[in-house]
Amino acid sequence: MSENILIVDKLKEKFSDSIESTKVFRGEITVVVKKESIVDVCSFLRDNKSSKFNYLSDLCGVDKLAINGTFEVVYHLYSITFNNRLRLKSVIADSENPSIDTMCPVWPTANWHEREVYDMFGIVFDGHPNLKRILTPEGFVGYPLRKDYPINGRQPENLKEIYRKDYDRNV
Repeated sequence: MSENILIVDKLKEKFSDSIESTKVFRGEITVVVKKESIVDVCSFLRDNKSSKFNYLSDLCGVDKLAINGTFEVVYHLYSITFNNRLRLKSVIADSENPSIDTMCPVWPTANWHEREVYDMFGIVFDGHPNLKRILTPEGFVGYPLRKDYPINGRQPENLKEIYRKDYDRNV
């Protein structure tokens, strides 16, 4: 963890206007980064010789609409070279049209992670090479992991046919 504290100090020095906060909980460090700077911060963390966070192990969305009217995108980074982990968060304040820059140029594996977040939360990743639904079928209405997604009557009637055909084909 002490290596990560040094990395956080470097981030604060290089991106002083972009780092909103840092937090340590149970030995894990989380850095909150302004969404406008997330690609630059991640590129720095990947390319810097003392950090080398060369693996994006996960990227996920968080719905905080009921708490503060925002979404978050959370990046879980791993340095294979140094066996370090770091969590970054970016807050998206526009709940009507949530968007953030894609991380695909930094880590190609972000492609699938971002498509999943788009499909489940409706967060648009600007500049993504192929942003389309990945888990729900064509014609699906809404974003199922949003807290405002209706509990009853989730699917339009025509999707029951799609699900039924897929089930019958696999049985």
